[in-house]
Amino acid sequence: MASTMLLITLFHVLILVSLRPPSSTAALLARQSSDLFRVYIGAEFNGVKFSDTPINPSVEFHFILSFAIDYTADGSSSTHGHFNVFWDTDNLSPAQVAAIKHIKKKVRVALSLGGDVVGNGNAYFKPYSIESWVSNAVKSLTQIIREYNLDGIDIDYKHFSADHDTFAECIGRLVTTLKNQGVISFASIAPFDDDQVQMHYRALWNKYGNIIDYVNFQFYAYDSSTTVSQFLSYFEKQSSNYAGGKLLASFSTDSSGGGLSPAKGFFSACRTLKKQGKLSSIFVWSADDSMKYGFRYERTSQLLLASSPS
Repeated sequence: MASTMLLITLFHVLILVSLRPPSSTAALLARQSSDLFRVYIGAEFNGVKFSDTPINPSVEFHFILSFAIDYTADGSSSTHGHFNVFWDTDNLSPAQVAAIKHIKKKVRVALSLGGDVVGNGNAYFKPYSIESWVSNAVKSLTQIIREYNLDGIDIDYKHFSADHDTFAECIGRLVTTLKNQGVISFASIAPFDDDQVQMHYRALWNKYGNIIDYVNFQFYAYDSSTTVSQFLSYFEKQSSNYAGGKLLASFSTDSSGGGLSPAKGFFSACRTLKKQGKLSSIFVWSADDSMKYGFRYERTSQLLLASSPS
């Protein structure tokens, strides 16, 4: 009997070993998981175009249109899930989305929901009820996504007039429905280190983390005095907060940006993360601001992602 049990155990071990990828395949998968670059675009109406931004053919590239907001077109009042487009449609139109995706085969385009301000005030997440908000949001966003031939959505609410459980249910059901209906293929969230913000996004993550593909953590919301060692510590902390998620490193090119800037060691921190096998991807806020720098940091980011760890 004992010998029979030993044989069964050995058989199970052999099956498990055979299912594991060889080391070369595992290394390839690890490299493939760290070649995504994302950039927000269109919020500042300064004429930036998709074609202005350098795109390295060795990386997967996501443009994130900023923003679609559930407010009236003039930004005066909340519309309970009826989203309107608030990005620079003159320069980032459906035709221009189609053109960049045709020319650059590894480019995908998403839209971001919420943002910071709208009209003369903050853009609040403000549903009247879960069911009606989700129904309205699914309908209005599906129309925008199909008109623009978009691939995904990003959740970037910063201000809330609803508790964290309501936020989790509304956003979780919205993403689930859009994915199940084949409207989008990926979704991301964009939290930052603020108690109220983290409470809402972690509630969403804890219940619906399995449908969230990327965590665009806004590391540039930390203080501008952030050092390389502090950045690495923050990265570890947020990796724990969003355990199992694809956490992106990030920096800002706008004048008010905080966190660890490229000039103060961001890429050094990223090279450390890459050596450790922890650098999933990089995103930037925003292409609008980067134009004045000639997009040099976007180029550096993509070269780093495309390179082998050293």
